[in-house]
Amino acid sequence: MLHSVARLGRLSTIQKSHLQIIMPIELNSQPSLKSTSLESEVSDLKVGAKWLTGASLSSLRELLDACSRGVVRNAIDWVQVACQAKRIAADQPIAAEEILAGPTAVLRYLRLLSGVLQDSEKTGSPILPGKPRTNSQGRECIPVLPVRRLFDGLTFMGLEAEIWRQKESNPDELFTNNWRAFDTTQPNIAGVLGAGNVSSIPATDMLYKIFHNRESVLLKLNPVNDYLEPIFKDAFRSLVEAKLLRIVCGGIEVGDSIVKHDSIGSLHLTGSHLTHDAIVWGSNPTDRAVRKRENRPLVTKSVTSELGNVTPWIIVPGQYTRKQLRTQAEHVVAGIVNNASFNCLATKMIVTSRGWPQRVEFLDLIDAFFRKIPPRYAYYPGAHQRFARATGRPCPEARDGTLPWTLIRDTNPSESPYLFDEESFVCVCAETQLSENSPDAFLDSAVDFVNDRLFGTLSATLTIPSGFRRRHVTALDRALVKLRYGAVCINQWPGVAYGIMTPSWGGYPGATIAEPLSGIGHVHNTFCVSNIDKAVLWGPLCNFPKAVWFPTHRTANQVAWALLRVYDDPSIFRLPKLFFHALRG
Repeated sequence: MLHSVARLGRLSTIQKSHLQIIMPIELNSQPSLKSTSLESEVSDLKVGAKWLTGASLSSLRELLDACSRGVVRNAIDWVQVACQAKRIAADQPIAAEEILAGPTAVLRYLRLLSGVLQDSEKTGSPILPGKPRTNSQGRECIPVLPVRRLFDGLTFMGLEAEIWRQKESNPDELFTNNWRAFDTTQPNIAGVLGAGNVSSIPATDMLYKIFHNRESVLLKLNPVNDYLEPIFKDAFRSLVEAKLLRIVCGGIEVGDSIVKHDSIGSLHLTGSHLTHDAIVWGSNPTDRAVRKRENRPLVTKSVTSELGNVTPWIIVPGQYTRKQLRTQAEHVVAGIVNNASFNCLATKMIVTSRGWPQRVEFLDLIDAFFRKIPPRYAYYPGAHQRFARATGRPCPEARDGTLPWTLIRDTNPSESPYLFDEESFVCVCAETQLSENSPDAFLDSAVDFVNDRLFGTLSATLTIPSGFRRRHVTALDRALVKLRYGAVCINQWPGVAYGIMTPSWGGYPGATIAEPLSGIGHVHNTFCVSNIDKAVLWGPLCNFPKAVWFPTHRTANQVAWALLRVYDDPSIFRLPKLFFHALRG
């Protein structure tokens, strides 16, 4: 089996009370959309779906470029409403979170898709940013970053990304057929149940369904961020007018109507695996268990998803310089504090060697950063209950609704199983130690540990000492192949792999509706690489210039706006202002 029986078995012990506090789809419910209105939306989408199956690549490019103009037109309002909802200052460096993970990420995706369509019109397939290679384990590795037309070599200096294909993939069938002009597919409407935490997620999920899968989309915004409705309707006006997109809001009743609608042929959702199970198998625990045992799901249409993860950060023991140690500590901290830790890729488990001489120094650096960074308003429903569960102590009282950044050292699965078995989705991170001391032995043990002992398969990071990749090519490649995660990052936070849009993003292959783990299928994958095993992001121990996602970056919001302007009109003449702000961070 792909995943250990022990790991799967523990998930069944999660209590119903925990389910109730991590399912925002049932919280903040609004009055349901009238059924007649939903029927009107579906009727329009049928027209769009039929047109989409035979649409030319040039007509799709026109839609993408119109969306790009719409995103730029709405970018300021987009960021302001998100900052207001999360109670952060829109004119301070912290606003970079909403700029980068909102309109900038979406605009980048639109530009990438348009470029791939342009290349496909000329050559019949996407043009990769580099030459594929075969690693020491015989896996085909497809380069997807840096992309020259967007100046990635300068804006993401030192970063490279690849998609590693599954074993025995045919090198002559590198791409899927999504970018070919064809009219043989059946018209289909997809229901997308949007994420409530990051504004680019529902937008890019919707775009993936339309332009990769050729499905029109009924997008339901999450009650947590349905303030985006007017912004999305204007930003993606071209898709709305083409009857390829309809956007609705509401509570669980609206979501239930979408799930059960006979004319909606597929579903995509982002959230918790418990939310997935409630939708697919039912909300009653007893009935759900019976249905799973008898393989009688409530939903029989195609379901894809991006779900939660206890995201590990593995620190391979070695001798790091003070600068390297400090930079990697801030990478870890960035993964915890970004978006107040309401991210499925937030760092949740640091894995260290018990005999690593720099372990205490590294953890002290993390705590020192925590003391410098102001606590954030816990805007996501159920956060205070989840904090109490994760820490095992009463939630601290704070009139402003904030929660403290928390690192729990030296944990183990027998004493604190919930830290290993459940995604807390709150600002708590744990550390655990393994007994192996040598880099090679530790790496092998750590891979087995996170594969078999932590919940989820979405993303993971390894910090590796200088020269390790060069001296231990086979050992590192073997470890990366063995890791059962959809995205694996070297020295970098997985949020980068999400935000650059060219890698695939989703849980590791092999999940099913009965055991979805971190999700079924993937999104992004701009170059339409087929037979994906995982995405791999390579980066240095110390980024230069300073990583814009670092919480101590002094000009992060200015860098973020300058990057959006580059994507608005990709030109070398827009780079100097970006570099000016980046070098002052």
